[in-house]
Amino acid sequence: MQNSLVFLPLGGSNEIGMNLNAYGYGTEENRKWIVVDCGVTFASEQHIPGVEVILPDPEFLTGVKEDIIGIVLTHAHEDHIGALGHLWLKLEAPLYATPFTAELIKDKLREHNLIDAVELNVIPLKGEINLDPFLVEYVTITHSIPEPNGLKITTPLGVVFHTGDWKVDPDPIVGENIDVEALTKMGDDGVLAMVCDSTNVFVDGQSGSEGAVRKELVKLVSEQKGKVAIACFASNVARVLSGVEAAKHSGRAVCLLGRSMVRVVGAARKVGIITDAVFVEPEKASTYKDNEILYLCTGSQGEPRAALKRIAQGKHPSLNLGQGDTVIFSSREIPGNERDIYDLINDFMLAGVEVVTAHERAIHVSGHPCRDELAQMYSWVRPKIAIPTHGERRHLIEHARLAQSLQIKQTITPRNGEMVQIAPNGPMIVDEVPNGRLYVDGNTIIAQGAEILRERSKIGENGVIVIMVSFDKKGRIVGGPDVRARGIADKNGEPLGDTLDVIADIAEKTIDKLTIAERIDEEYCENKIVRSIRKNIFDIIKKKPMVEVMVMVI
Repeated sequence: MQNSLVFLPLGGSNEIGMNLNAYGYGTEENRKWIVVDCGVTFASEQHIPGVEVILPDPEFLTGVKEDIIGIVLTHAHEDHIGALGHLWLKLEAPLYATPFTAELIKDKLREHNLIDAVELNVIPLKGEINLDPFLVEYVTITHSIPEPNGLKITTPLGVVFHTGDWKVDPDPIVGENIDVEALTKMGDDGVLAMVCDSTNVFVDGQSGSEGAVRKELVKLVSEQKGKVAIACFASNVARVLSGVEAAKHSGRAVCLLGRSMVRVVGAARKVGIITDAVFVEPEKASTYKDNEILYLCTGSQGEPRAALKRIAQGKHPSLNLGQGDTVIFSSREIPGNERDIYDLINDFMLAGVEVVTAHERAIHVSGHPCRDELAQMYSWVRPKIAIPTHGERRHLIEHARLAQSLQIKQTITPRNGEMVQIAPNGPMIVDEVPNGRLYVDGNTIIAQGAEILRERSKIGENGVIVIMVSFDKKGRIVGGPDVRARGIADKNGEPLGDTLDVIADIAEKTIDKLTIAERIDEEYCENKIVRSIRKNIFDIIKKKPMVEVMVMVI
């Protein structure tokens, strides 16, 4: 059979985050694979109660894991590496990453006791990986984290450029400028397809530079008289260093607050990205005068356990803010987090704290390309085929339209699970494989659609009623029916009172209709009471709670 080159998104297409992509080469019966990125997304209030982290479902890749040659990571954001600790045992392939990304991957592996089991290969910037039949070359780009890379993937059927997350930053602060020479040469030599970030396709112009943000932060911090806290994404080391620079210009020391901030800065030190910055330990920061200290904090999205939320609630052991102090949000609002962020800002303002966001001052720029930058990338790379990724459906379709307006005649916008044949005779969807989401629930990973998740959602929305009843061996009631309710209120907003007696009466009437044999058949009796309560409960409380019945024969 004829060899083919295929692209398979399993996360990150039709959504932003949770990136998991694969490239396959060979025949349908004998195909070798490389995996690009393995990330998470974070649950919001729209998701399952109690679940904070969501993973892409790698079921298809698990089925072909003997043919996976390697997992190549483009950069260290959570939506690109965050699932490695959870999913590596399902893939069991060597990892490849540049130094900074590798340092943060090590943390993931340690958390899951995998550090000694996983082959982690550290590749130099602009290095290459021979994963026959794939040759993967790291191409320097710019983004909002150190060491972002595009991947030039060379195969016997042509070259694919996988951009990863990127932007065009003329003054990136950390790292080199985007490698225009390499991109242009790639285009000159011929690129079959480009798989490209779509996040900001609806935004005109350019995303802006970290250098400009630094200048504004220096100016803004110099205007403050009290304590200053800057909230930013810990992974944006350039922004962290801009905070350090702003503090230096204002004669302030710097203190880091938040585990991820400390972890990322530690990784940046290990690989030489941060060399001479000095940070004050939290327990010593309180000894400085208000105008002599600046805090760099995690929690700009209103995360409940992050440093900034605890500060706003007056629960942080190292920092209290009040009248005369300032919090600077050097970040953007991730869609879905708006309410949490607004609540956080309101908490600070109620305490008399001045709040400055990117809506008032130019203190944040996106890490993703706007329309002018996308047009620039297409002019450099000049692919025959455009495959938009990293975006919701509306982003992918608009990206395809933009590519077509730039004379890219062949475009395709696959959904997660749709296998695209890039060559020969591409692009076309040739298969659809299992895909979906896995939910991290404590130490357990639960499949999408699992009964336990449906139960939890139902309990969260409607509450739960528990009925307990005991019989002797002759079927006589010796205890109950005892009714308990949780998460359900009466018409006055109070926990159910007299209504519990009504529910008990329904259960008792149901029992009265059962024979002795039916009563002492615990499963049968439980099911009859459950059906009876469910049939009548909505008329009583106008809700459909979960009903759980426990029958014991003693």
